[in-house]
Amino acid sequence: MRGVHPVVSVFVFLAGAALVVVVFDSAIRTFILPRGAAVPFSRAVFVGTRALFLFRAGRTKTYEASDRVMAMYVPVSLLALPTAWVVTVGVGYTGMFRALGAPGWRAAFEASGSALFTLGFVHPTDVPKLALTFSEAAIGLALLALLIAYLPTIYAAFSRREVAVAQLSVLAGSPPSPVQLLTRAHRAGLLGELDDLWKTWQAWFAELGETHTSLASLNFLRSPASDRSWITAAGCVLDAASLAQSTLAVGWSPQAGICIRSGFLALRDVATYFSVDFDPDPPSDAPISITREEFDAVYDALAHDGVPVRADRDHCWRDFSGWRVNYDTPLLALAGVIVAPYAEWSSDRSPRYRRPPIRRSRRHRRP
Repeated sequence: MRGVHPVVSVFVFLAGAALVVVVFDSAIRTFILPRGAAVPFSRAVFVGTRALFLFRAGRTKTYEASDRVMAMYVPVSLLALPTAWVVTVGVGYTGMFRALGAPGWRAAFEASGSALFTLGFVHPTDVPKLALTFSEAAIGLALLALLIAYLPTIYAAFSRREVAVAQLSVLAGSPPSPVQLLTRAHRAGLLGELDDLWKTWQAWFAELGETHTSLASLNFLRSPASDRSWITAAGCVLDAASLAQSTLAVGWSPQAGICIRSGFLALRDVATYFSVDFDPDPPSDAPISITREEFDAVYDALAHDGVPVRADRDHCWRDFSGWRVNYDTPLLALAGVIVAPYAEWSSDRSPRYRRPPIRRSRRHRRP
């Protein structure tokens, strides 16, 4: 920089280069790295955007209105992130152009903008500046290509997830209920043939554990219907499988057990990404969020509808609690993190519910 000590010029150049490296790190670990990684830059953008949306959602009067606000959170964030990348790269290269002798910050900013957006109205006069121009133009194009390439990947995974969630509502209703699922299966004569459902959700949980940690924005993409959510659907299937294994007089199903294990492992992976504390090896008699009275009410409801249940209610409760303890904490915590709609035994008791208090419409009040 003209009239500035060389040490200051070196410092400005290195600071600008560091900003570019931060953007590269964010882009690679957010979209390309095939594993969950908490990226400070990306997290700052998403958390900042989320705070604005939660504030706006808190000013609504019904859950449906809040859901419409929160539905825009991920689309806006996915546009805000590359915008933040571009701005940061522009600032970084502005500093590097200034350090290499640009006659003032305005001239450095013009050189950076011309290169970043490939406008070409500033022509470098020496090799170092020419190298900076080429590298910044390549970075700008790479960031744009990255966004274009990975948006279809994100929405393809979202579509696959939501197909199973929508299909579940046929048996379990909306919001999903394990009691409705088992009762309707019994009425349709399918109670002894639920292995296909458990297998379907085994695969669903396996994909969930991979996609919702490597592409974390998927967690916050909301279902097309305001009373559906991937986390409440997951809780419904896990509770239904746990009830089938512990309470129903239909015999032991290995597929139901595998489904439960697939589910709690997937939920734990996602919960770990969001720094949720849970016991990775809880004892079978550890406390759970479901009370004995609530379990008894479900037991009675199933028996009243003609669903075959085991006679030893106490043993059923111990077995159910032993299954539920494996996923209880991650399920409730994630329901709070993603601001899930009301559903029994999941979002209705989440200890980390982050939505500001809003008045529910009658449709979503707890019965």
